[in-house]
Amino acid sequence: MVVLCASLHGCFAAVPQGQLPGVRSTVHPMTVNSIGKRSSVYLPVSGNVYPLGYYSVTVKIGNPPKPFQLDIDTGSDLTWVQCDAPCSGCTLPRDRLYKPTGKNYVLCKDPICAALQAPNPTQCRNTNEKCGFQVEYADHGSVLGVVVSDSFPLRLVNGSDSSPHLAFGCGYRLQNSGPHATAGVLGLGRSKASIMSQLSSMGVTQNVFGHCFNDRGGFMFFGADFVPKSRVTWTPMLQSSSDKHYSSGPAELFFGGKPTGIKNLNVIFDTGSTYTYLNSGVYKPVVDLIRKDVSGKQLKDVNDKALPICWKGSRPFKSMRDARNYFNTLALSFMGSSNIQLQLPPEAYLIVTEQGNVCLGILSGAEAGLGTSNVIGDISLQGKLMIYDNEGQRIGWASADCSRKLG
Repeated sequence: MVVLCASLHGCFAAVPQGQLPGVRSTVHPMTVNSIGKRSSVYLPVSGNVYPLGYYSVTVKIGNPPKPFQLDIDTGSDLTWVQCDAPCSGCTLPRDRLYKPTGKNYVLCKDPICAALQAPNPTQCRNTNEKCGFQVEYADHGSVLGVVVSDSFPLRLVNGSDSSPHLAFGCGYRLQNSGPHATAGVLGLGRSKASIMSQLSSMGVTQNVFGHCFNDRGGFMFFGADFVPKSRVTWTPMLQSSSDKHYSSGPAELFFGGKPTGIKNLNVIFDTGSTYTYLNSGVYKPVVDLIRKDVSGKQLKDVNDKALPICWKGSRPFKSMRDARNYFNTLALSFMGSSNIQLQLPPEAYLIVTEQGNVCLGILSGAEAGLGTSNVIGDISLQGKLMIYDNEGQRIGWASADCSRKLG
């Protein structure tokens, strides 16, 4: 399994499952519900970086519709929910699980099944088997299940309603799933299996989405109606047949407005990661820069269970407002234009813990098993309107008040 996660609850890897236990085999052709004019969907977001460690939205599935709270994950393709088929290891009460029926199952012959398992060929024993999936995480949790389809009732901003039938995962065997109270994951990756690709192919929305996170939640949207006409900084998506993540680069790292000498960084924007991860060649130099910068500023190293590197002040910090003046701004300057910078002020890489300490929310990707990857996680996406334009193959951002709806 190729995994890109740590809290990193995302990273989807599909494996052929053949005939799986606990479900009946039933042919169910995909249905398409499109509307004449593409519109957009606006969704309130709940959650925070600390102490929750994730952001989520509530979507409705089925007829009659049933609400499911899902983690927002740009680092994985498949949306999945905890599923009563029956379920082993589910964390929600049975009455809050998704209950599939015989007509819901997606078969191996459906093109969406091949999309889930790309770039590997589908290895089902026969085309009338149910399409299976498995999600594995860097923290050794996993989810096993089958792919189903059902209606997703959506209220569009043009005033109309749409109920497209979308394919998603019915997860009925969870292991080491942790304390999460959410029902599953909203997969927003770049493959044809993602929710955005499906909505776009059905003519419901354009293949564009965005999110805006803060310490109290925020909002997200599907479609292009909420993309500002100006003040957005854009950088191209990296194109790779083997990597379906939202990647960009190369970038040079600045600290306090000055170049650090750290260059050629390719980064992945992943809301499935709570924190930001740098590879081994970058992580230590960045930590050394920050440590050197705060030396002599009345901060002392302290152990805190929240994160590996923490400091305490002369008195406990109450918020990042108290702590930010001790630290400098990091920035990623994307090559090709000096104007393309992703600013990371102190609140984009630090947290204040329940003990009143300030801790570094940049972690070692090598220790999380991420190899050479550099992952920009939720902590560094706060206070920004992030836009993923799959049609224009670009990623954009703008400073924003994420407590207010755009428009």
